[in-house]
Amino acid sequence: MHILAAALVALVALLHAWFLTLEMFLWEKPLGLKTFRNTPEKAAITAVLAKNQGLYNGFLVAGLVWGLYLGATGAADARAVQTFFLGCVIVAGAYGAATVSRSIFYVQACPALAALAFTWLG
Repeated sequence: MHILAAALVALVALLHAWFLTLEMFLWEKPLGLKTFRNTPEKAAITAVLAKNQGLYNGFLVAGLVWGLYLGATGAADARAVQTFFLGCVIVAGAYGAATVSRSIFYVQACPALAALAFTWLG
């Protein structure tokens, strides 16, 4: 169970590393435009905001990786760190679903909910 929990936390971290890449580096590129259904003009206007959002995704990645590292070393506070950062992802996913698109909940919050459940079951 512990391995599955760690794998799910790692998956959430990888997803957010991808979100960081899309928002910080690909926002105005064809893949970024297609992913976010943006026009080049709108993407140019919002690029700074997207980069800022991408940076926050990077902080989530850092926290999740930190929690995985603590878990690998057997640190007692590993689950607390993972719980905090997975909770941040869940809240962000729920907010995105409520304000932008319902699909954000499934892409962002659901994997984090699964990781959180297995973290606590393990």
